[in-house]
Amino acid sequence: MNVLADKSGMEELRRLGARSVPVVSRGDQFVFAQVIKDVVDFLDLDDDTRPQLTPTELATRYGEILDTAIRLTRQMPDGRLDDELPNRPRSWRVLMHHVFQIPTSFLDMEETGQALTYENMVAPPPQDMRTSDDIATFGEQVRARFARWWADAEGEDFEGQVPTYFGGTTRHEMLERTVWHSTQHVRQLASLLETAGVRPDRPLTADHIRGLPLTEKVWDET
Repeated sequence: MNVLADKSGMEELRRLGARSVPVVSRGDQFVFAQVIKDVVDFLDLDDDTRPQLTPTELATRYGEILDTAIRLTRQMPDGRLDDELPNRPRSWRVLMHHVFQIPTSFLDMEETGQALTYENMVAPPPQDMRTSDDIATFGEQVRARFARWWADAEGEDFEGQVPTYFGGTTRHEMLERTVWHSTQHVRQLASLLETAGVRPDRPLTADHIRGLPLTEKVWDET
């Protein structure tokens, strides 16, 4: 069930005390599904959830993914930006901005040392960011900011804990989560372009997905 599109699902989240999705629940207990390890531990599964890719591999991959996101965003017809996503009460414009807000919240955490917050992660685009070109320009700024951060961070320790709204996680896991989160949404951008009758310009390939904890599904099920 897609709880964001289902009233009863949202009521159940509030009853459990969860502030955001995704979550995995069992009875009256739940865990934020932001980090795969937490879900595996919660369900008592015997899986190795450590990131498959090194920080260097993740950072290199992310540069390519953000470049793809910028390219696809520029292709999006402005007349479709207020359309709603499949099975989710979110506009195309909000999703496009969210792709770049994900690394923004990560970089804010890295550069300030303050906890990554849900509010920052899902912050909507400002009112003056109305067109695809506006959002792509924002994406270029984020892409350059990430490159500057990595130039300083490469070779540092990524095994220490970092503070987030869903609990403690390692810096390595948080970088991986940032990469796969954006990656999933970039896959969705390509799907939206096809819906709009636009052929995506060099969308993500299987090589971009390999090593990330993602399924073949591009959209949430109803």
